[in-house]
Amino acid sequence: MNKHRVICLLIIVGFIAYSAFAFNDSVTPYVTFAQAKATQSAVQVKGTLAGPQITQAGDGRSIRFMLRDDAGEEAAVVYRGVQPDGLEQATGIVAIGKYSGGEFQADKLLVKCPSKYQGSVNQ
Repeated sequence: MNKHRVICLLIIVGFIAYSAFAFNDSVTPYVTFAQAKATQSAVQVKGTLAGPQITQAGDGRSIRFMLRDDAGEEAAVVYRGVQPDGLEQATGIVAIGKYSGGEFQADKLLVKCPSKYQGSVNQ
């Protein structure tokens, strides 16, 4: 083999290894709060708002609310960021982050709002 083929092969192998590592690092599984407490990696917890109270920190940079996961366990979620629109009316919430210090520290929130077409079937 000549030098150019070896260099190209090394670049391709390096790219494949980097891609696999980056993909594996970006995958966050759906878990319950019990499972989130047992891991140190980022996870996704799907649930519903457990209470009507959403409190905002004094600095206006974070919110705190209670989330009930699919297993029925409730936990406090702290999200550092602007409160997503429709959080109070959400039919589902996905919190992405890590469990730390007795609370789920969310880096991202995905909010499923009720459909404006729900219940409007014309006959």
